[in-house]
Amino acid sequence: MRYGTRSAERSEIYLNYRLYGEADRVDVMDYFVWVVRDAGGVTLIDTGYNIRSGGRRGRTMLIEPPAALAAIGIGPTEVDRIVVTHGHYDHTGNVEAFPNAQVIMARAEFDFWTGPYANRIQFADYREAEDIAHLSQLAGTPRLVLLDDTTTIAPGVRARIVGGHTPGQLLVEVDDAAGTVVIASDVIHYYEEVERDMPFAVVSDVPGMYHGYEMIRSLAANAGTRVVAGHDPEVMRRFPPIAGHPGLGVMLSVV
Repeated sequence: MRYGTRSAERSEIYLNYRLYGEADRVDVMDYFVWVVRDAGGVTLIDTGYNIRSGGRRGRTMLIEPPAALAAIGIGPTEVDRIVVTHGHYDHTGNVEAFPNAQVIMARAEFDFWTGPYANRIQFADYREAEDIAHLSQLAGTPRLVLLDDTTTIAPGVRARIVGGHTPGQLLVEVDDAAGTVVIASDVIHYYEEVERDMPFAVVSDVPGMYHGYEMIRSLAANAGTRVVAGHDPEVMRRFPPIAGHPGLGVMLSVV
């Protein structure tokens, strides 16, 4: 579901953009959350930013993620699990809105954002302290599950630790009748990253980000696999909105 958007110069988007010898220009960056609804229940992949965190950063809110879920008939108590792919503000902003959900993230990710380096200037702008505090309150309870390896979190749904963009960046693989949908989240923000080997500007480990691109290429080579990038407007062209929700303009037909 596409819930937000903004404009950004390519020199903001790509690491050391000057190295490519291309003129700068403004691109669109869209913001998504993803829903898997099947016999295993409802899995929400990321929770987006909220009015507070997005507004302070000048992001446009098209629809608040909890309201988008309500529009497709999913109430806040019906979400069984939330996969937090990483700890950036635009992926952690509404966890508290789903009180019954188990929260799943990589242990390396949780440890980093609750650790001593998260407040350093190169990381702090992407961290929302209130969101991380809420996750910290769940620590030690059955509601927070920390992963150390690729894990099946629901029937046909796997969370895979990749890293690169952040220390414990996850992607999610969802099996369906046609093959596998790879919810890349921010392993690739834009398809161009993996197509042209262009690292994103926000990165904790550049070799790890390149490794993530190689993983995406390997997964995409399998018949029936569809890759959903994390912030690319191209997503809404590759996977047109489902009929019946024209007012939202947010639904993808891939799962």
